[in-house]
Amino acid sequence: MAKYQPKDFFFRKAKDEGLRARSAFKIDEIAKRFDIFEKGQSVVDLGAAPGGFLQIILNEIGPTGFVVGVDLAAIKPLGKPNVKTAVMDVLADDFAVKLEALHPGPVDVVVSDLAPKTTGVKDVDLARSHRLAGIALDISRARGKPGSHFIAKLFMGGDFEAFRADVKRVFSDVKVVRPDATRQASMEIYLVGLSKK
Repeated sequence: MAKYQPKDFFFRKAKDEGLRARSAFKIDEIAKRFDIFEKGQSVVDLGAAPGGFLQIILNEIGPTGFVVGVDLAAIKPLGKPNVKTAVMDVLADDFAVKLEALHPGPVDVVVSDLAPKTTGVKDVDLARSHRLAGIALDISRARGKPGSHFIAKLFMGGDFEAFRADVKRVFSDVKVVRPDATRQASMEIYLVGLSKK
């Protein structure tokens, strides 16, 4: 297993560019590869702390767009009027209702960087990862406009193919991506659903 390098290339690059997390380069790569974001879009970012994804999304959607970011951890203010953040638990029974109250109406993109607290037991971690991705897909299914997009992190393995089939039922095209900024030892990949049916 590769040794964890806290100050690797992407860590240093994020610091140099004023980004809050090295993970910002993951959403940036996916967004550019599949032309995900446009000016004026409405976006939901699940698992948004510390805000690296939000920084990239805000830059892409511009001042006429709007993004809401939620996480179990508080997100330091980004200093822009077109972003709302909240401490929320996606596993709570009332999550969808609270999200709707925070940001009503349909959305253009649902992004999920949600990840479970890992136990070290592979099957348990896979199941938890897929459950979180499933919640993100439910939000996209319920709130995404026709033609909207979906991006979700999950761990490869377990019921991955079944989940990909679920995404294919909702979106016209589905891609599997492992961004360059992903750590070598990580099991994570991203599923990208393009153009909601």
